Amino acid sequence: MASLRPGEANLGTTIMAVEFDGGVVVGADSRTTTGAYIANRVTDKLTKVHDHIYCCRSGSAADTQAVADIVKYHLDLYSAQHGEAPTVKVAASLFQEICYQNKNNLSAGIIVAGWDARDGASVYEIPLGGSIHRQTFAIGGSGSTYIYGYCDKVFRVGMTKEQCVEFVKNSVSLAMTRDGSSGGVVRLAVITEDNVERIFVPGNMLPEQYLG
Repeated sequence: MASLRPGEANLGTTIMAVEFDGGVVVGADSRTTTGAYIANRVTDKLTKVHDHIYCCRSGSAADTQAVADIVKYHLDLYSAQHGEAPTVKVAASLFQEICYQNKNNLSAGIIVAGWDARDGASVYEIPLGGSIHRQTFAIGGSGSTYIYGYCDKVFRVGMTKEQCVEFVKNSVSLAMTRDGSSGGVVRLAVITEDNVERIFVPGNMLPEQYLG
């Protein structure tokens, strides 16, 4: 598996996506690190690859940006050739193919989520190594190790949009509290058939956590 090269920016990261009836909520922290140095504290790790499809990026910033750009190009080409929007599954399969074929050279863990007319709302996780997993909710990045228990306890099938937004906000905030490579602000996107609503939660407005 590829490791970061000297001086390479690392998305160090907590990323997350959750399905609800009619859409998905994706969220991430905003810290990018180079070793112990915080290179960017307000990074946007939620990347639009098509109108109603987003990816959450963790791992090497350069690798994940490059892969997302390639997938976006192919999805635009797909739309032009087929005369219709691609499905989330098509987008996730493209990410998976690139990540698997280059698994020894890439440091990329990606969550793909969105809405399409064929399958509705869906979430796919492509972890390091390039496998692909259809999930009801997915978490990733270094901060995810701190919140598996919380997510398993709190998540329920059939949550409303508002409940999913709070779930993602609280989960990412908890991870940011414990993980030194996660921090900054929380960025969320609510993706439905009608639109994409971006939500910004500044650091001083995050849910308060016990600090010991």
